[in-house]
Amino acid sequence: MPLVYKICPASLWRDAEAAGRFDGAPVDQADGFIHFSTAAQAPETAAKHFAGLDDLLLIAVDAEALGDALRYEPSRGGALFPHLYGPLPLTAVRRVTPLPIGPEGTHIFPDFTRG
Repeated sequence: MPLVYKICPASLWRDAEAAGRFDGAPVDQADGFIHFSTAAQAPETAAKHFAGLDDLLLIAVDAEALGDALRYEPSRGGALFPHLYGPLPLTAVRRVTPLPIGPEGTHIFPDFTRG
């Protein structure tokens, strides 16, 4: 099962759990799709868009469960990033993991995101 990842503030995710679905962060709503990363892209996404932020969660999502609403589109430097056009159904979520900041000031990713 291929996974895609969403980095999300814990408070925003708690709101999604209460609502039964995730409609995206403000940046997602402004762009018209929910931004995801592959496992290889997630650390760069964290460094670029979430540097220094704590109380984050890494949401692992079953890409196949999202069907045709998930599209891989060019972004940074032409790399293909997964974008979800529509809400994220919580039934597609496989794991929710804290994303702490390590002593070097970068986020510490769980082992399951590494090949």
